[in-house]
Amino acid sequence: MGLALLLQQFLRDNRLILSKNTPMLRPLVLAFGCFLSIAASGAGLPPMEIPNTVIISVKDQKLMLLQNGARVAVYPVSTSKYGLGDFWGHMTTPLGYLQVAQKIGDHAPVGAVFHNRRFTGEILQPNAPGRDPVITRIIWLRGLESQNAHAFSRCIYIHGTPQEKTIGRPASYGCIRMKSKDVAVLYNQLPLGALVQVVDTRLPNVRKAKDPVVLTAPSEKAPSDWVSSASSPKPVSGSRKNLTLVQNHPRA
Repeated sequence: MGLALLLQQFLRDNRLILSKNTPMLRPLVLAFGCFLSIAASGAGLPPMEIPNTVIISVKDQKLMLLQNGARVAVYPVSTSKYGLGDFWGHMTTPLGYLQVAQKIGDHAPVGAVFHNRRFTGEILQPNAPGRDPVITRIIWLRGLESQNAHAFSRCIYIHGTPQEKTIGRPASYGCIRMKSKDVAVLYNQLPLGALVQVVDTRLPNVRKAKDPVVLTAPSEKAPSDWVSSASSPKPVSGSRKNLTLVQNHPRA
C-alpha cells in the first residue's frame, strides 16, 4: 500500500482519536503523517502527498488552505453572528475537526443560486440587494468530534454568499460564508474527506508553500438548458442529478 493511502487508511480507522474524549491523542495523527513523510524521504521514495486541508479562524474571520502542511492561500470568511456551538435549534458555528462530506455545484456559474441544494437557474451578482441565499458552491461538512457531531444534520456548509460586504465579520446563520470567486477556487482544491478545522484562536504562523499544486476551477459556463438568462431563470433539468444530492435543505 502506498504511503499516502496508508495515512488515509490510518485516519479512517482511528477517527476516535479526534473525539473530544481523547484530546491528548490528536497529535498522534499529525505525528504519524510526519513519520511516513520522513520514512518516504529516507527510503528514496517520492514525497507523500497529503490531501489539502483547511483551518478556519473565528477570531480572524479568515480561512487558510494548506497543502502538505504549507500555506497555499488565505481567504476572508464570515462565521455565525449567533456565536459558536453545535446545538439543535441554534444557528451557531461549530468548532473542532470536521471533514468534507459532500460537494455540490460542479460547473455551476459563479453566483448560481441554490435552493434545497438545487441550482435554480438564477444568478446573483455580488451584494445583490435584498437577497441572502446560498450561492456558487456548497462544501458540506461532517463533524468528527462530539462537540460538532450535529454539523452535517444541521447543514453546516462552506458556501458562497451574495452579501460579500459582510465578509470579514460574523454574519452567517451558522455556516462559513465566502466570496463567490474564493469559494469557487477552494471548492476545487478540497477532495471529499478533506479535513477542516474551525478554531476560536488566530490562524497559526505557517510557512508559505513554494510550489503549490493549485487546480483551476471548472468551467463557470452553465449548459444552455440550465439557464436562459440571469433575469429570466429556468428551473434545473431533472437530469442534472449532480446538483441534486439531497433535498429539503432548511437554509438554502
